[in-house]
Formats: sequence, C-alpha cells, structure tokens
Amino acid sequence: MSEAVVERVVLIVCDSWGVGDAPDAAAYGDGGSDTLGNTARAVGGIAAPNLARLGLGHLTEIAGVPPAAAPGTAHGRATERSAGKDTTTGHWEMMGLVLDRPFPLYPTGFPAEVIEPFERAIGRRVLGNRPASGTEIIEELGATHLATGRPIVYTSGDSVFQVAAHVDVVDLPTLYTWCEIARGLLVGEHAVGRVIARPFEGRPGAFVRRPERRDLSLPPPGPTVLDRLEDAGVPVLAVGKIADVFAGRGIAESRYSNSDEHGVELTLERLDRPGPVLVFTNLVDFDSKYGHRNDPQGYARAVEAFDRRIPELLDALGAGVLVITGDHGCDPTTPSTDHSRERTPILIGGLDGGPHELGTRSSFADLGVTIGTLLGARVDGLAGTSFADSLGIARRRR
Repeated sequence: MSEAVVERVVLIVCDSWGVGDAPDAAAYGDGGSDTLGNTARAVGGIAAPNLARLGLGHLTEIAGVPPAAAPGTAHGRATERSAGKDTTTGHWEMMGLVLDRPFPLYPTGFPAEVIEPFERAIGRRVLGNRPASGTEIIEELGATHLATGRPIVYTSGDSVFQVAAHVDVVDLPTLYTWCEIARGLLVGEHAVGRVIARPFEGRPGAFVRRPERRDLSLPPPGPTVLDRLEDAGVPVLAVGKIADVFAGRGIAESRYSNSDEHGVELTLERLDRPGPVLVFTNLVDFDSKYGHRNDPQGYARAVEAFDRRIPELLDALGAGVLVITGDHGCDPTTPSTDHSRERTPILIGGLDGGPHELGTRSSFADLGVTIGTLLGARVDGLAGTSFADSLGIARRRR
C-alpha cells in the first residue's frame, strides 16, 4: 500500500454514455451504435463546451463538440472485456473484476421454475413475464394491475428481473420485499445480474415511474477496487444506485438520488470531506429516461444540462480529480430499446499539464486500478493496467 497521491477522486458514471466503435459490437447486434455521436447527429448538435474542454470530441464525432482539449485534462476510451453489456457487468469491470461468462438472459420471459415459486411466495400471479420497455408494459398492463393487484414482471435485453407496481396498490416496503424474495430465488443458472423494483403512479394513460427504484445485484464474486479502498481506510461515498450495483460491498456511505440534477447536488455535498476519499456517482437518467425510451432529444438536453454543472464540480475538487465515464451504451437512435455494446469515455479534469492522451484502453478496469493507485490502495491481483503515471499529477495531498 502506498500513500495517496490526491486528496479525493470524484468518479461520475453517466449511465449509458457510449462512444461507439466496440470491436465486437456486431456480435451483440449493435453494429453502428454510437450513443453520444448518433444522438448529436439526430438532434443537429449538442452544446457541451465543458465536455469539449475535457476532450470528449476526440473520442467519436459529436456534432457541436469539436475535437479539442484544454490543459489540466486527460481523455481516452475504454473497451469492455467482460461478456455482456449490462450495468452490473460494466461497473464491476470498471472496479477491476472481469467476467468471462455473461449473466443469463430471457428473450421469451422467465420459465416456470422461476415464476411459479415467486408467485407462491408473494401469494399472487404475475402479469407480463416477457421482454419489454418498462414504460410501454406499464401503460399496457397498468389498468389490469390496478384492478387485480397482480405485479407486472418483465425483463429486457439485459439480465434483469423487473417488478413494477403502482404505489396505491402495492406500497414500497412490500414491493421491495417482493424483490428481495425474487433475488433469493434467482440463483444458480438463473442468477440474473439485477432484480429491479419499479414503482409507478398515476392513472391509465398517464402512468409515471417514481424515483424510488431499487436494484438488487448479486454480490461481486471477487475483490474489487472498492474492497481495496476499504482495506486502505479510504471511504467510498456512493451516490445513486452504486451501492445497489455492488450489493453494498466496499461502500462506507450511500445516498439514493431522484434525478441526475439531484445526483450532482449530492456529489457536490460530499466534496468537503477530508481525504483521501472516493465519491462514486451514477447518473441513471441518461439511460432510463432517454436511452431506453429512444428519445435522442431528451438525451441531448440531459447531456447539455450535465455539461453546465461541470465547472461547479471542478471548482469543488480541491486537491482532487474529476473522472467522467460510462458503463455501456444505450443508443436512442436505433430500433432497439436495450443497452448497446460500445466503448465508453474516460474524461478527467483537475490535472497538471496536458492535455493528456490516454488512447483506447483494453479494459474498463484500467480506470478503477488507476483510481485505486491515486488513492493509495493496493491494486495487485485486480484486472486492469493503471495509467496514473500518464496523468502528470504532482503529489498534492494537503
């Protein structure tokens, strides 16, 4: 274990920020997907001057974002090695754990050996049980759910078991309990990556998903950078669904967010903590509100809104660095509403010198072991190759 080089690292995962060009995209049915590039083309350009200064325009062709980078920054792309293109796989690899087998998928719905025990345990039959867009299946089956109290179960192109229920019919504690039951049943060959609680409200024709979503992930099957930071006495302060994705492992403190704007606010609140510390944030709206709904206009406006917050984040860093990345793609311009197999951005601010070119990294894990190195944790035995020496950081602990 070595001494931390920086006071704090802020790692923001802009959920589904893909920059295309994954070498195996065609094998996943995602040839041509380029979430940020295609979104910008679809809307006639994105106004994101702060992301441009971080070097985003060097990673793929993004209308409105020129290929330029300012001093004090670094930019590159990360390539996923793990099998799959889901949230859990992406985050785990980012933190040094590469999976050689994908989580199970259910393109025709869940089999009887999954659904029947679940129905017996909750005392109700389910509705749906097929792949679907969450907003569409809620609109389709919501009225029947209101009349019968039967939960809506669905999956997607990702390894997820999703349970949707109206808050006036099934209260949040009950919905969460049902999801915990499902998590306990989904083991062995049916060990899906996540069980997701999807509460909603409103009336037929105007249903709206609520922000109290919860993700129940499997625990990581091996150590991650978060575990190593915990061992080193470096607290990980999680914002959004990060703690859920890692089943709480290596997390010192966690706060859920109800929007991307709220997630940025919670991140800023944690930047006055004495270091070394990792603030680890997931901003899920890009994915859940716009990518999965094939809404490039909404996606572009969300990118622009986040861009406007970047100066605040940089100003609040103190003796730290800001890292922005993604966990997969979710191209809103393609017919699919599922995640897409893409490379993801690595954008870093708060550095010395530069701009530094990081190139195309061979694993998401390079990012995690770099962060571990900067914060003084052991990273031996984890996947990934640190690029800390390429960042030009002079030791800056206060």
